[in-house]
Amino acid sequence: MRPTVRTLIPCVVLALVLLLPEAARAQPIPGCAPGLLPSGAASLICVPPPGIWNGQLVVFAHGFVRPDAPPSFELPLLDGVPLPLVVQSLGYAFATTTYRDNGLVILEGVDDIRQLLAAFNLTHPAPTRTHVFGVSEGGLVATLLAERSPDAVTSAIAACAPIGNFRLQINYIGNFRVLFDYFFPLVIKGSPIQIPQDVIDQWDTAYVPAIAAALQANPGRALELMRVARAAYDPSNFNTVINTAITALRYNVLGANNAAFKLGGNPYGNRLTLYLGSSNDLRLNLLVRRFSASSVALQQLQLYETNGDLRVPLVTLHTTLDEAVPFGHELLYLTKVDLFERGQFVPLPVNRYGHCNFTTNELLGSFALAVSLP
Repeated sequence: MRPTVRTLIPCVVLALVLLLPEAARAQPIPGCAPGLLPSGAASLICVPPPGIWNGQLVVFAHGFVRPDAPPSFELPLLDGVPLPLVVQSLGYAFATTTYRDNGLVILEGVDDIRQLLAAFNLTHPAPTRTHVFGVSEGGLVATLLAERSPDAVTSAIAACAPIGNFRLQINYIGNFRVLFDYFFPLVIKGSPIQIPQDVIDQWDTAYVPAIAAALQANPGRALELMRVARAAYDPSNFNTVINTAITALRYNVLGANNAAFKLGGNPYGNRLTLYLGSSNDLRLNLLVRRFSASSVALQQLQLYETNGDLRVPLVTLHTTLDEAVPFGHELLYLTKVDLFERGQFVPLPVNRYGHCNFTTNELLGSFALAVSLP
């Protein structure tokens, strides 16, 4: 069979990556210029030298960063090489932004990337094609851009992203927290919808070890938690149970206050939720803590929902055992896409445990597919 662009691109880039010496990988990224967007978000624009640039642009949308951290570009490494260098080695220009804020910044991220595209066009020739690549929270940013700004982007790649139903994603994290508190009471202080500041401050130093110790001390109860929460883990590796719990609880502890602030109220509610799969479901449903979502927050959440209306190709990459953003988002999104537009939606499942746990070839393969689609 004759090699195609889709098969050659990952191999060529991987070869370039592996041939780079370690010293070269640590140097500043050539061809990149920092800037500031009107929103106050920082930007980074990288363009290959004349004669190498193919006229196309790749925009990167990063994932969730804890709200109390300083804004940063959050650039991933592919086999130790910064993403902008890999993209430029393929002949594409690269652009990204810190966003104007951290935490829940999906709508702000969409607007900041629109500003980023405008900033690129002010200093460089308009790209012939623009591809947006987002991971996790940034994958929802990329999907919303594909749906809402098809005139600005040519294709989108969304990896490990909550594109199916954002309210269900909020409830998945909230449900995990209330269920953890039921099965392992008093391990985490405070309320799932209002996190004490000292819990946030001591999350890594005190609470992560305490959670791991509690799960290890009672593995049977830990597995009950996984079943009832419908959370992903590898049955052959108990460490993935611990990792799943810490990951889901991290999003609750570090994100709940920020989400309530951004949405104008608590978005999580479980008043009518029926929990099943424990050794005593009646007792569980009688005793688990219950919360009501704010009507204002629920109204605001509608702005974060995808609609499946695609005018440009959307390629998605998702592990089937994603502990942070369940794989079911892919199926939920498929139900939103019109039957006649389903050719625009190309989901790529990866049979593996772990949030955004992809190989370099898988990431580059999804990119090669997206840029090759008409």
